[in-house]
Amino acid sequence: MEIFNCFTLECARYLPRLPAGHPCARMHGHSFHVEVHVRGPLDPELGWVLDFADLQRAWQPIHAALDHRCLNEVAGLENPTSEHLAMWIWQRLRPVLSGLRRIVVRETPMSGCIYTGSETVQD
Repeated sequence: MEIFNCFTLECARYLPRLPAGHPCARMHGHSFHVEVHVRGPLDPELGWVLDFADLQRAWQPIHAALDHRCLNEVAGLENPTSEHLAMWIWQRLRPVLSGLRRIVVRETPMSGCIYTGSETVQD
């Protein structure tokens, strides 16, 4: 069984490795929508995989570190693509959510990425 919670982050960023004329090379903002998916067995007594309150509690340090900040100023996000953001979130949630299955980051309603912890991205 797999459950998920959706969260939002309001962040500024620029992508420093793009050519100067590219719009994303300039400072801009996003309302990121992040889904955190956890997979595990259904607890026969409680009837759930994980208490959503536990998932939300695990998210709080992520929110505190990123919301209303310039992502480029966060250690590990100097080139804050959605892909790097998904990996950054994964690395922090994996130790506290043993059943972490996937992180979905949407930077617009129509575009985003899915990270399952299986591949690495070279920065």
